Amino acid sequence: MTVWEAALLGVVQGLGEFLPISSSAHLVLLPWFFGWQYAGLRFDVALHLGTLLAVLVYFWRDWLVIIYEGFTRRQSTEGRLFWYLLLATLPGALVGYFLEDYAETIFRSPLIIGIMLIVMAVILYLSDTLAASYKRMHQLRLADSLLIGLSQALAIIPGVSRSGVTMSMGRILGLSRETAARFSFLLSTPIVVGAGLLQMKDLTAADLTLPFITGVAVSALVGFLAIKFLLRYLVRHTFNIFVGYRILLGLAVIVLAALRGQLHI
Repeated sequence: MTVWEAALLGVVQGLGEFLPISSSAHLVLLPWFFGWQYAGLRFDVALHLGTLLAVLVYFWRDWLVIIYEGFTRRQSTEGRLFWYLLLATLPGALVGYFLEDYAETIFRSPLIIGIMLIVMAVILYLSDTLAASYKRMHQLRLADSLLIGLSQALAIIPGVSRSGVTMSMGRILGLSRETAARFSFLLSTPIVVGAGLLQMKDLTAADLTLPFITGVAVSALVGFLAIKFLLRYLVRHTFNIFVGYRILLGLAVIVLAALRGQLHI
């Protein structure tokens, strides 16, 4: 892998992790489009650590308060949020642990990715358009957080989008767009930490090449900017721009897969 390829994958990860367009799908599709050799799931996880750095830097004040009040003032908004986030992480963590082999093989089919990009575009559109928008973070309930956590488990399939599916569920449950996005970003922290620790234990010094470090650094920077952009964007706009992008990309993937004779799972 060249430094240029690693940097481009870092940009893709930084944007895709927080915008509802599926980072995992783009990390599979980019090498597939251009005929690059797949860098491996370990490099994907390293890029996720870059976006973990982004979310920690952006929300570090929030996390300090959430963790502190989680143990000292459990009935406060931030105290309850700590335990809600912890419990909401469990479904995704369990599914990721037991279905990791599928994530590396069957789920990486271009046909599945193309279909899921379109299916989730429809779900994102309907949930954003038809749902009420009245709940703020202090109105979040335990049942809401658990349902959002269950939905996050579906993100093991590339094309679903962890942020997309959790924001969609948040909107269905009545969360405002900004609240749904903020909860989704906070929810990404523990599961990315867990996945990173699980995979990074196998890293050796030989893995820490310039392309590797470049990819992590770029994903962190772009991820930080993506969070900042989306939280401001959703104050006045809908998810429609992302819906349109997902549909166009999904159709392009299916057409290209057909042309290459790869319409199989």
